[in-house]
Amino acid sequence: MIEKIQHATASSPEGAKGLVKGVFACAFQNMAFMLPTCLLYFLVKDLLNGTTSGKAVFYLLGCIVCFGLILLTTWFQYNGTYFTTYKESGIRRLALAERLRKLPLSFFGKRDLADLTSTIMSDCEVLEKTCSHFIPGLFGSLISTVIIALSLFAFDWRMALAALWVIPVSIAIVLGSYRVQDRIQVRTMAVKMDCADGIQEYIETLRDLKASNAEQGYLSGLSKKIRAVEKQSVAAELETALFVSSASMVLKLGISSVVLTGSVLLVNGSIDVLTLFLFLMAASRMYDPMQGALQNLAAVIAMRTNVGRMNEILEYPVQTGSETMTNQGCDIVFDHVGFAYNSGETVLKDVSFTAKQGEVTALVGPSGGGKTTVSRLAARFWDNQKGCITVGGMDISKIDPEKLMSLYSIVFQDVTLFDNTILENIRLGRKGATDEEVLAAAKLANCEEFAEKLPDKWNTNIGENGCALSGGERQRISIARAFLKDAPIILLDEATASLDVENETAIQEALSRLIMDKTVLIIAHRMRTVSSADKIVVLKDGAVAEQGAPAQLLHKGGIFAHMVQLQTKSQGWSLVKA
Repeated sequence: MIEKIQHATASSPEGAKGLVKGVFACAFQNMAFMLPTCLLYFLVKDLLNGTTSGKAVFYLLGCIVCFGLILLTTWFQYNGTYFTTYKESGIRRLALAERLRKLPLSFFGKRDLADLTSTIMSDCEVLEKTCSHFIPGLFGSLISTVIIALSLFAFDWRMALAALWVIPVSIAIVLGSYRVQDRIQVRTMAVKMDCADGIQEYIETLRDLKASNAEQGYLSGLSKKIRAVEKQSVAAELETALFVSSASMVLKLGISSVVLTGSVLLVNGSIDVLTLFLFLMAASRMYDPMQGALQNLAAVIAMRTNVGRMNEILEYPVQTGSETMTNQGCDIVFDHVGFAYNSGETVLKDVSFTAKQGEVTALVGPSGGGKTTVSRLAARFWDNQKGCITVGGMDISKIDPEKLMSLYSIVFQDVTLFDNTILENIRLGRKGATDEEVLAAAKLANCEEFAEKLPDKWNTNIGENGCALSGGERQRISIARAFLKDAPIILLDEATASLDVENETAIQEALSRLIMDKTVLIIAHRMRTVSSADKIVVLKDGAVAEQGAPAQLLHKGGIFAHMVQLQTKSQGWSLVKA
């Protein structure tokens, strides 16, 4: 049962158990609120019989006991719902973040940043409210209603039926709306995500929009998305209210049903006035939590969409593998590797080459040929569908990704920096490194040129994603991280793309000092960058078109020679008036 609750609410085992406790706490609270009704029944009975003499202490103690039990059950209800739920909400968000950390990059190809952020924040907030306010109240009301119903049947089954028939009918009306509710939530979530994507895109592309004088046009489209959210939210509320209001109207018929049935039975002499009085009070008190339960039921049904989005993350298969590495050396071997993204479009087909330890292997070729994909597969950011990739004879698909990553230092084309100092951004390459080690790696990457000119030098805060630095400066910090990690395998994806000729030369000199006995896999479009590589692998249309030493490929006169020829020709290009 606990596992089913976990799946239904995207909760931890402790959270599921806490939710069960909250349900029973709400049930006990509802029954505690019925105690004054019972006490009033006995008081009226004694008044009608004229037997109240000497019972003042009894009723006074009864009031005190009722008040105490109401306070006690309310405390348990508050503690079992709100406190437990808010604690679980933090656990749920951490679990989602931890799961995202372990997921392969193939997952992120399906979801954008706004969607994932919405899942962790907004969806968790919806579930937080549902588990604290709605679910305990709903099931607590159902449990207490069943217990009270059994007690009413003990008094008079005819009056009990008159009071209770509206409850299953009302619940059935709301339950019958779950398909409609699902469709409503899907539509609502779709327009909200479209709007969030539009807002995020506007913020990220504001510079280009200003440069193109296209702000007003984009804002016009964004306004339509915002209005669509408003219209869909109103429509969703109306559609939900239609079912809830209908169920509430049926529920209100219960009092009329009790009055009508009780009047007939009273006239026939089947019941006395006191019994009718009891059922009227019990019905009026019993319908209050059920009224809220109907609204809670609609909210619980609507929650299914949010839970489904979270479970998509929590249940997505993670990459696993052995914690023990058995590699002999660090030669990277691609053996007839094939790969396709989720779209089904084949990116790599039958790719075979070897990047030897102690050598620089360069991946070149036309755009879209699969160079970046090869580097990602080499680090097991994705898993290949065909063939085998080994490092030192070790199949990387059988090694835990985090353990495997200890072998790699990677410099991406798109650099990611944090809102921290230069030193701390470089130290990310190896936690625990001393300032001296960080500075040594920074100098290898030629970072001192710009760092020494900053106000606080190496302790200067560079802002969100290094907004205070140029593209070349940001890339040099990323390269410094790789130097600091000092891993046996180095992956460079257009690592020098944002550097000028002088700095590119300095980095290449640093790389020559770094690669001793290491495996270097470099991706570059500048033929000058790979001119000193030991081996060139030319990728075209997802396959190895040619491979060999630079001089060998130049002599061959194939794709590589053609690319070198074109770039040599472009170096002499200049602006010429028409």
